[in-house]
Amino acid sequence: MARLFERYKKEIVPSLIKEFKYKNIMQVPKLRKIVVNLSTSDALVNPKVLDASQQEIAAITGQRPVITKAKKSIASFKLREGQKLGVAVTLRKQKMYEFLDRLMNIALPRVRDFRGLSPKAFDGRGNFTIGLREQIVFPEINYDKIEKVRGLNITIVTSAKTDDESRALLREFGMPFRK
Repeated sequence: MARLFERYKKEIVPSLIKEFKYKNIMQVPKLRKIVVNLSTSDALVNPKVLDASQQEIAAITGQRPVITKAKKSIASFKLREGQKLGVAVTLRKQKMYEFLDRLMNIALPRVRDFRGLSPKAFDGRGNFTIGLREQIVFPEINYDKIEKVRGLNITIVTSAKTDDESRALLREFGMPFRK
């Protein structure tokens, strides 16, 4: 069992029930999934970039990513529908908790000039998105073997109804929010 999941069951659920006065344990928000996405415009010119991105995301998450394609054509970006743009992976259950643990305790403290995550990066439905400028903050990435530093998006999807519930859930997990 993941360390964070055990903590969720033993500490976080009772704390959230007390804070939000839930009548039923099923009302307590929980993590549903974490989506890690890396899109790059370099893939339009050089398709081998996607292979490197795929290997990097696989090393970071421990799961093989899928290649994402453009949904529609945009002439100003020289983009055609169906062109391969990036890679994405959806983490659930055990891998999700392990990834979140590594993100909060290892990767985020390694970000340059890190002062905490913005507490406003919620979407109104209880989901939280983090944008990292460089993939090298993860210890699984060997700095000498990467061709180019790329950014990635991490979306944490929760079952919370409001941003306040989701923020409280992530704060209980130990997410470093800015004051």
